[in-house]
Amino acid sequence: MNQWSWEVFFDALPFVLEGLGITISLTFTCYLFALIFGFFWTFLRRIPNKPFNWLVTWIMEFIRSTPPLIQLFFIYYAWPLVPGVGMTLSPFTSAVLGLGLHFSTYIGEVYRSGIDGVDKGQWEAAKALNFSTGKKWTKVILPQAIPPTIPMLGNYLIIMFKEVPLASTIGVVGILQMANNYGAQYWTYLEPLTIVALLFLLLSYPSAILINKLEKKMNRRFDKKQALNSSKGATT
Repeated sequence: MNQWSWEVFFDALPFVLEGLGITISLTFTCYLFALIFGFFWTFLRRIPNKPFNWLVTWIMEFIRSTPPLIQLFFIYYAWPLVPGVGMTLSPFTSAVLGLGLHFSTYIGEVYRSGIDGVDKGQWEAAKALNFSTGKKWTKVILPQAIPPTIPMLGNYLIIMFKEVPLASTIGVVGILQMANNYGAQYWTYLEPLTIVALLFLLLSYPSAILINKLEKKMNRRFDKKQALNSSKGATT
């Protein structure tokens, strides 16, 4: 049985911390990819063509219903073997594509709920003012649709941070891979894996608190706006 040793803990700490930068950079890169590609899914689903809309919805459901680990394995190991279109990608790039694409389908739904929450009158006002499609979206719809979704988008950032260790299975040297390397070298896994757990706790828990406070602040602002609109309607 492996017994706890503080000496091993402090010896493994700087070793594991070497992978922290890669873990954080991978998280934010995957998140940025998911934020951008989420818009792609959202706008594809708004194309007024039922067969095409059904196809896009099916693809999104397929991606969401497939384990991200399998998607990582496919992109890194299987895609290079596909004749004609396959290419070999680095572990980091494969992780960005796999995790970013997976979470983009969820973020796309967040965007969709925000857009659907925009009052119908705003769409009609943009049409009445003869705004172009680009101006309608950038000046009217998105400025109202995105702010209410910020807390949920923040939650997905935390979720993605906790899913990034999956990338160690294809060779991304983050904190989990560094912990495994230390364990394999010194035949002790308890202390390095405990360090990994503590790092995730120390980084994700404060973030969750901040996002919770942001969500409450956004809800208060929304309630205040709703009350103001109601009072205006009553006076008119």
